[in-house]
Amino acid sequence: MTSFLCKILFFTAITGSSWCFRNDASPEENPNIPVIAKYFGTKGRYEEVNPYLIRNILAVNRSSLQPPSPQCREIHLTAIIRHGTRYPTTKNVKKMQKLYQLVQSSARGKDCWLHEILTQWTMWYTEDMDGRLVQKGVEDLKHLAVRLSKLFPTIISEEKLRGGLIKFITSSKHRCVNSTLSFKAGLTEMWAITDMEFQHAVNDALMRFFDKCTKFVREVDNNPSALSEMDKFTQGPEMVRVQQKIADRLNVSYHLITYDMVEAAFYLCAYEFAIKTANSPWCRLFDEIDGQVMEYALDLKQFWKRGYGYDINSKSSCILFHDVFSRLDKAVNEHNSGQAVNEAVTVQVGHAETLLPLLTLLGFFKDSETLTSTNYASQRERSFRTSRMLPYAANLVLVLFDCGGRDIRLQPLVNEQPVVFPGLADRQESMPLYEDVRRQYAELLNGCDYETVCELFKPAEP
Repeated sequence: MTSFLCKILFFTAITGSSWCFRNDASPEENPNIPVIAKYFGTKGRYEEVNPYLIRNILAVNRSSLQPPSPQCREIHLTAIIRHGTRYPTTKNVKKMQKLYQLVQSSARGKDCWLHEILTQWTMWYTEDMDGRLVQKGVEDLKHLAVRLSKLFPTIISEEKLRGGLIKFITSSKHRCVNSTLSFKAGLTEMWAITDMEFQHAVNDALMRFFDKCTKFVREVDNNPSALSEMDKFTQGPEMVRVQQKIADRLNVSYHLITYDMVEAAFYLCAYEFAIKTANSPWCRLFDEIDGQVMEYALDLKQFWKRGYGYDINSKSSCILFHDVFSRLDKAVNEHNSGQAVNEAVTVQVGHAETLLPLLTLLGFFKDSETLTSTNYASQRERSFRTSRMLPYAANLVLVLFDCGGRDIRLQPLVNEQPVVFPGLADRQESMPLYEDVRRQYAELLNGCDYETVCELFKPAEP
C-alpha cells in the first residue's frame, strides 16, 4: 500500500494533478465543497446561505414574498448591501504567510493532501491585495442586481434607472466602490444600456459610521478587553482540542500551533473556496466539528465587537437607521399625496461592519442568551450566526408596498429571504403595516441621536 501511495504521489508531482484521496466529504456532500464551508462566518460564499443558487445563480422565488393581497405593488425599495468577495487584508495575509512558512519548514505528515501543500501549492496571496474586490466579487453584485430586478421588476426597471429614480451610495473603500459599479453593470448589461452612465455618491458618514463614532472607537474598537469572551474561548478546551488536532495532522509540536495559526489555516481554506471555488488541501486540516468551533469563535468576535455585546455597537448605526426611515417616510408621504415617488430605489453598499450594527439595532437574530466563552454547547442552535447573516454580498432589503386604500406595508428581507420584524412576530406577518413598524421602533425614531450616543461633542463645563 505504501508503494502504491508513493507512486500516486510521484504521478501527482510530475503531472501537476491535484488528485488525492478525499476523506473530508460524505457521499451525499458535493466533494468540491469543503465540509466546513457553511461555517466560514463573514468569509463565506453567498451560495452557502442560499444553496439553490449553486444550481442557478439567477434563481428567485417571488412566491416567498406572500403579500396579504394580490393588488399589493411595490413603491420603494432600499437595499443595504455588503461588498462582494474580496482578497484577504494585509493583516491576514501576514498570518497566512507565517503559517505557510511553518508548514514548509516543520510539517512531517504523510497524507497526500499535505504533500500537495508542500510540493504544489504556492503562497500566492500578497500584502498589496489588501481586501480588494476579486472577480467573484464582481459577479456577486452583478448577479444580485439581476435577481433583485426579477424579484421587484416594477421598481428595479430600465425605465426607473433611465429616469434617475435609482440612487447609488457607497463607502469610499475600493471594494465597495467596485461592488457598486458591479451592481450597476448587472443592470445595464441586462438591459443592454450603452448610451447612459449612472452616478453614485460616496458617503462614509452613512456607510462607515463606525469609524466616526468616538464612543465606539474608544470603548470597543480600540479596547483590547472588549473581546475578552472571544479571547477566553480561543484559550479554552474546545479550541485547544482543534489546535492539537491540527498539530497531529501536520505532525508538528503542539506549541507551534497557536490560535492565530488555526485562524490562518481556516482563512486559507475559506479564501481559496470563496475566490477560486477550490476545495483546497488546506481545508483538510479541519473536520466539521473543528469548523463549528471556529465559527463560534468568529461569532463571539462579531457579537462583542459589532453585535449585541455592547449597546454602543448598534447605537453607532443610528445615523444610518434614521437615514433609512427618513427615506421610507418620504416615499410614503409622496405616494399618499398622489405624487410620484422621487427615489424608487436606493442601493447602499458598505461592509459587514455597516450591516451588522443595523441588523442588531433592528433586533434581528437576537438570542435569549448572551454568547459567552462558556456556553458554546448551549448555543449550537443560536440565531446569531454570521455564516448565515453576513456572507459576501449579504444584504438587508426593505420594500414598501401599497396594498390599496393607503394600506402601506413594509417587507424586510435578509439575503433575499423574508424575515419578520422583532416585536411583530406574534402577528405572523412578514409584511406588516408600515405604521406598525414605525410604532415598534418609536423609541429609536424619537431618540437614537448619533452625535449624542457617539459623544461627538463634550458638554460645556459648568
